[in-house]
Amino acid sequence: MNKVELTEAVKKQLGTGISKAEAEKAVMAVINSIKAGVKKDKVVQLVGFGTFKVVERKARKGVNPKTLQQIKIPKSKTVKFVPGKDFKTKV
Repeated sequence: MNKVELTEAVKKQLGTGISKAEAEKAVMAVINSIKAGVKKDKVVQLVGFGTFKVVERKARKGVNPKTLQQIKIPKSKTVKFVPGKDFKTKV
């Protein structure tokens, strides 16, 4: 499912009283709120759905696929999604 399909699903669930533009605004509001929450608090927990959290990846060694030389990959931060129990059981 992509963002357009998600917007259509939200519009369908909310019924005929909402336009496609309003459904898109609602989807974008949720996405932007999750982004802001992760940036500010490093974690967003949605009970019954899952948790978005910032995790730090350690520095490690890798291989450049073109030259086959070993390279150092620096530590970095990324966002991890951990599905909740309810979400896992429905999949």
